[in-house]
Amino acid sequence: MASVSTIAIDGPAASGKSTLGLRLAQELGYLFFDTGVMYRAVTWLMLQRGIDVDDEAAVTALAEQVPIDIRPASQADGRLCDVIVEGQDITWETRRPEVEANVSQVSAYAGVRRALTLQQRRIGLRGQVVMVGRDIGTVVLPEADLKIYLDASAEERARRRYLEILARGGQANYDEILAKVLARDQIDSTRAIAPLRPAEDAIIINSDGLDADQVYEKVRALCIS
Repeated sequence: MASVSTIAIDGPAASGKSTLGLRLAQELGYLFFDTGVMYRAVTWLMLQRGIDVDDEAAVTALAEQVPIDIRPASQADGRLCDVIVEGQDITWETRRPEVEANVSQVSAYAGVRRALTLQQRRIGLRGQVVMVGRDIGTVVLPEADLKIYLDASAEERARRRYLEILARGGQANYDEILAKVLARDQIDSTRAIAPLRPAEDAIIINSDGLDADQVYEKVRALCIS
């Protein structure tokens, strides 16, 4: 089906990047690589080694020194990929609550971002990958064969997240979710290193008024054009 080997999908929080990227990767038989898993891996390592999350230099050194590999899922246990560190499969460890509580601080460190960009490039340049994030087409893999910037209004993204939570039986407040989406957009678009923005040669798709199937068909057509 595909005439492209490397696909970069960027966009703001809750724009549907992961849903789109996973579906594409599954149809193409490619690695689905959400770069956020690398920051979780570093955070898990940090906790395992007793490094203080406030020690930016030590956390950065860890990201620079320890190779992290992302491979296609080896087990049908719900994982989207394998996360391998020093020969150990830590895929599910990266989802532990203590990792969740610290990963935002770790991912904000400039040195960590620089180190993991290099590791992400190493994996992306193997080809046959759909890489999802916020700076893939601009920083991590600027030579990607196809660059998609998936956008949607903050209101639409908040509405989707609100409905997802309700569908899972949870409780949610739309106004609170919208405020968080707007705050995350502000952080992502104004950070000094790799701010969120479309690559110059990215194809921008605004998904307001489109469902997931319609977005997928648009991008699928680009893969074979």
